Amino acid sequence: MANATRKPLISGNWKMHHNHFEAIQTVQKLTYLLHKEDFDDVDVSVHPPFTDIRSVQTVIEADELEIALGAQHCHWEEKGAFTGEVSPAFLAKLNVSYVICGHSERRELFGETDEMVNKKALAILKWGMTPIICCGETDAEREAGGTDEKVSGQVRAALAGISPEQVGGLVIAYEPIWAIGTGKTASAEDAQAVCAKVRSVVSEVAGADAAASVRIQYGGSVKPSNAAELMAQPDIDGALVGGASLVAEDFAGIVQFQTQSA
Repeated sequence: MANATRKPLISGNWKMHHNHFEAIQTVQKLTYLLHKEDFDDVDVSVHPPFTDIRSVQTVIEADELEIALGAQHCHWEEKGAFTGEVSPAFLAKLNVSYVICGHSERRELFGETDEMVNKKALAILKWGMTPIICCGETDAEREAGGTDEKVSGQVRAALAGISPEQVGGLVIAYEPIWAIGTGKTASAEDAQAVCAKVRSVVSEVAGADAAASVRIQYGGSVKPSNAAELMAQPDIDGALVGGASLVAEDFAGIVQFQTQSA
């Protein structure tokens, strides 16, 4: 499985699902389904919509849960005339630990560029949080053999200006665009190949130590049924989970991938 020195991180991206009542219920269900030994082996984060974050924070802190709070997106500026955006400073005040940065849906639907993703990653780090930097190719790029070029370019651009020490503590998520919301999943071998490429790019940009410690997630139709096979790959250190994270039982099954494979 993934290198034992890199504790896996399983992140649930709830996208535009769950109002704050549903979010609270989902976290509470996870509390009953997950056990201390699960958190000994795996780090877990949940990334609800902005309107849910305060409610989820309250549950996590009141019940002293070992689930980390995450956000799906932020602006790179601390404050200003950016109607509809959310400041990283605001998220830090809510004790958010991880912020997804450059998700494929943000890139494809809202026009986020590599430059914007880099600015967000730097801002997230400035405010003491960890970016989950996303990269991935379209179906057309994949069919044309352009996966490595696309992913490598995204990773290099995202890491610009970030120190090697900071890079080593980052999370990078390979989430092929062609797998998001389609039910398609990269084979474990294909996912491993791209994640290995990501690690090699990190090594080129920030050095061997950073490459050895950076955590690389796979995202794209991850389910309890395929989590163990994906997580068995040496360069896959976790999962960025979409639809399956909305159902507590399914998300718990992914977190417990080692038990599921036993």
